[in-house]
Amino acid sequence: MAPIEKDSTYSKAERNAIIMLLLHLCALLLCMNFDRYGYADDTAPVVFVLAVFLTGFFTDGYLWSLLGSMLSVFVVNYFFTPPYSQLSFSGPGYPVTFVTLFVVGILTSTMTVRARDRQRLQAENEKERTRGNLLRAVGHDLRTPLTAISGAINTVLEQQETLPAEKQRELLKNAEEESRWLIHMVENLLTITRLGGEGETRLTTQPEAVEEVMAGAAAKFRRRYPQVPVRLSAPEELLMAPMDATLMEQVLLNLLENAVVHGGRVQNITLTARRRQNKAVLRVEDDGEGIAPHLLENLFDGMRTRAEQSGSDHRNMGIGLTVCRTIVQAHGGTITARNRREGGACFEITLPLKEEETP
Repeated sequence: MAPIEKDSTYSKAERNAIIMLLLHLCALLLCMNFDRYGYADDTAPVVFVLAVFLTGFFTDGYLWSLLGSMLSVFVVNYFFTPPYSQLSFSGPGYPVTFVTLFVVGILTSTMTVRARDRQRLQAENEKERTRGNLLRAVGHDLRTPLTAISGAINTVLEQQETLPAEKQRELLKNAEEESRWLIHMVENLLTITRLGGEGETRLTTQPEAVEEVMAGAAAKFRRRYPQVPVRLSAPEELLMAPMDATLMEQVLLNLLENAVVHGGRVQNITLTARRRQNKAVLRVEDDGEGIAPHLLENLFDGMRTRAEQSGSDHRNMGIGLTVCRTIVQAHGGTITARNRREGGACFEITLPLKEEETP
């Protein structure tokens, strides 16, 4: 089946033009309805000012608001100002009425566009704040394992003749574990770069069986952590969701590894999938120590309180969870975390199902 590209059918200019024309068409139809009761002459300017306001709100930049203001002037003049069905610029009070309409439309659109610019600036500032948090966390998380790897290798090289073979194997094994963690960290950072850059996120998806994606993530996890059992549970019906299977496997693998690394004494992990109306709901649950309550609110923002980290616990769970949120949101889904009543943590992902799969 051909991939589905999440891209707009229309260009930005075409979309803005369609929005402007539809809003003014609705205003025209509404005023024609008022005309049946004799109210159009008084209400038309107000209705079209509202259309200009909405044009400024739903389109980009000043151009479409200005075009909407000009269009409103001519439509009201032609349809709702005597003599009807013709343009006339010499009627009594016309200059005041329509200059007022034009100026109000421009001012309204200007205020709307400025408000949207402020919102956009706030969003950019928030993105920069999150990026700064990530960089600070990454600086710590990369420096510590690199130091450990370098120290282990130097020790083996300098004391190769005197260091017992068992101790050498232990140091090399620790270096290997740290290097695997670094590779995983780099994969996560590359994903953030791919999906969290400037502009709209472009994601190529195709319908995938949720159960197969779960099985793929579980298989990779078992190879890395064979001592931790993972139980899979899925409904009998086939759940098909549009997704990038590789990225979604990365989400589940991050959550599974997060349970082992940060969950404390985790003995069992359960990965389940269920249908909830037109959504697929995936849960990763463990029986560990759960999540500190004060961390739940900002769990996905890429930072972890340094006071919560011991000297050996240098692996920041926020990096992987930020990647999870970025990927899930790019798929039009949500991800949340909570503590289970019986102990342990529960991460829940919702993804929209393929249209044909919805009841």
